[in-house]
Amino acid sequence: MAVGLFGRAVWSQPLGLAGVAGSALWCMAQAAIAQPVTFAPHRAVYDVALGRSAPGSGVNEMTGRLVYELKGGGCEDYAQSMRFVTQSSAADGTQQINDMRTSSSEEIGGQRLAFRSAQYNGDQIGDVTEGKAGRRGAGEVAIEISKPEAKALSLPSSTYFPIQHSIAMLRGAMAGKVRFEADVYDGSEKGDKVSSTVTVIGKGRVADAAVLPAGVPNIDRLKALRYWPISTGYYEKGKALEKKDALPNYEMAAHFYENGVSTKLVMDYGDFSLKGELKELTFLDAPVCAGK
Repeated sequence: MAVGLFGRAVWSQPLGLAGVAGSALWCMAQAAIAQPVTFAPHRAVYDVALGRSAPGSGVNEMTGRLVYELKGGGCEDYAQSMRFVTQSSAADGTQQINDMRTSSSEEIGGQRLAFRSAQYNGDQIGDVTEGKAGRRGAGEVAIEISKPEAKALSLPSSTYFPIQHSIAMLRGAMAGKVRFEADVYDGSEKGDKVSSTVTVIGKGRVADAAVLPAGVPNIDRLKALRYWPISTGYYEKGKALEKKDALPNYEMAAHFYENGVSTKLVMDYGDFSLKGELKELTFLDAPVCAGK
């Protein structure tokens, strides 16, 4: 999640599937005593491979690459971008290449969000989703979608934006919480979807050479940082928590570090799953803020 991997629908449509958007109610989060969270601007590259494939899934082989970049923070809005390219083959030998690209800008504090996602076929651009969202006086979320078609929506104040969700989730982990529930909006699919999420948080640990991927540039900067094994399930809004045995549309697991970097990704789509191994990690310059 790289921070946005748990709170952003960067994973949701590489195969045209529903998924995440990647946490406590908005007003409760604002009132709580917040532990400090600082996300490091960075670029992370993951090699993706098929983890498992159930009979009848239609997926025989799959490989790919995911590139995630986070900028901003401090005195600047957060900016996320992601490109996720996969090549898959079915049992009959049919091959398919999917190229999903997303970007978003989110004001610190979760007041505003601008988003764009596009599906590419080679150099040809396909489906595009674009829009913006902002909070009104009482925190209610007003959404204006410009693509694929103009539409206006309104969501409850308890809805989280992607980075806001990741910050709240990490604060929960720091406070020793083992379960975290939230509705998340990120503009995924056609921009008219909000996901209910349930995050299970494992015991926090301090990273050492034994858990860090070997041979990755700059990986030593994660040593001695805290991380948490985290698994987040994304459900259709309104059906997520009504049944204790409800299955998520999509699930993502990772080791989530206190600076926002993620390793050991697992993306579970139900009848098949993907594994993402960190191969490149570049830390970017932090914003230069006036007076600092």
